[in-house]
Amino acid sequence: MKLLEELKALLGDSGLLTGADVTGRAAGIWRADTLDALAIARPRSTEEASRILALCSAHNVSVVTQGGLTGLVRGADARPDQLILSLERMRSIESIDPVQRTATVEAGVTLQTLQEAAEEQELLFPLDLGGRGTATLGGNAATNAGGNRVIRFGMMKDMVLGLEAVLADGTVVSSMNHLIKNNAGYDLKQLFLGSEGTLGVITRLVLRLREAPSSQNVAFVAFEDFESVPKMLKLVDRGLGGALSAYEVLWNNFYRLVTESPAKNRPPLPSEHPYYALIEAQGNSDELDKQRFETILESALEEGLISDAVIAQSSAERQNLWAIRDDVEQTFRDGTPVVFDVSLPIADMETYIAGVKAALSEALENSVCWVFGHLGDGNLHIIVQTVDGDALEHRETIEQIIYKPLEAIGGSVSAEHGIGFEKKPYLHLCRSGVEIGLMQTLKAALDPQGILNPGKIIDHVRSDV
Repeated sequence: MKLLEELKALLGDSGLLTGADVTGRAAGIWRADTLDALAIARPRSTEEASRILALCSAHNVSVVTQGGLTGLVRGADARPDQLILSLERMRSIESIDPVQRTATVEAGVTLQTLQEAAEEQELLFPLDLGGRGTATLGGNAATNAGGNRVIRFGMMKDMVLGLEAVLADGTVVSSMNHLIKNNAGYDLKQLFLGSEGTLGVITRLVLRLREAPSSQNVAFVAFEDFESVPKMLKLVDRGLGGALSAYEVLWNNFYRLVTESPAKNRPPLPSEHPYYALIEAQGNSDELDKQRFETILESALEEGLISDAVIAQSSAERQNLWAIRDDVEQTFRDGTPVVFDVSLPIADMETYIAGVKAALSEALENSVCWVFGHLGDGNLHIIVQTVDGDALEHRETIEQIIYKPLEAIGGSVSAEHGIGFEKKPYLHLCRSGVEIGLMQTLKAALDPQGILNPGKIIDHVRSDV
């Protein structure tokens, strides 16, 4: 095929993978299936990525961009006739500016790599999620990732000051802004943040860093009713004066799943409470922050908002408490479940989850529904499995049960993982026809051939029709 010959001439043998070098790779970190694509092109620079896309545009070959493959919505799935563009060789942290507090990075840098590099400069890159060691910053930007600390620092889009992206025809849009305040015309980076590679390929980023906290306090608390969960959130958020960085809530059966054998975590609190929360505060004064944190928890115990609590006394204990929240892998031990990432008003959560569980019990005998997530910012993760491990065979039924009630309460079918291919049929539940139409207009304008990640998020509508 002429395209492959031209790509090999551009990238060399190591830069273009074909055959078993493609099919031997997993399609995702949680998946058993493997990749099936025309080839994998691995550029080393924006310039090479530009030339790849120009060639694909000339040959009318579709391109699917891949990062760390930690997504859960099949947003990076490719067909046998499509080219995968992997940014795995673009892993350079170009600079960290401790005065401006920015990092300039290539899109293939992993989240954890930047976190550690910033830490060495006594700075913080606040985005954090369980897949930090694998997830790439380009993928985080393309999906507008959320994670554990959104309640304080916002989504990935709130941390991107500038970026460089390549359009479908190879045009490079370089908007590498380093300023926090820049109101000069359209903010073009917003076109690509959350677009999941359908409008352009993000190759470089300018990211905002923060001063690293010098104190960290973490507690695990238990509740006797859901009403107390948001009340506790308000209490700690107000009492900590902006230092609250995470408020992660676990329903009882998820807590038991990740703290009972064969899971390796041990329960820090008894397992009979209906709800639990992991609370994290980051500040700048060890003694004062610890005192304030403990005072708030004591007040919550006295008021009856929480029924029990444990406070981490060391870095190791903090890591152990976070390991409980992050041990999502336990839900996969009896087969691949159906995983959801939804957003909804906190006031509707108890009723919504009760309705979901009742509907699942009626529709699927012996189903299991685990619930946990970033309740502080309205994001719940719902994972459904059947006792015989065949939940995927009932995917459509389960999706209807999870997604349909969200429309009436103003929820979203995707809080942080995006739409991809998997959630595309349900986008209309949280986006109006006018919004979807405008998305299609943008797609047609920036990618008239429809070659960038086709079939994901929305259907391509040709601009000349």
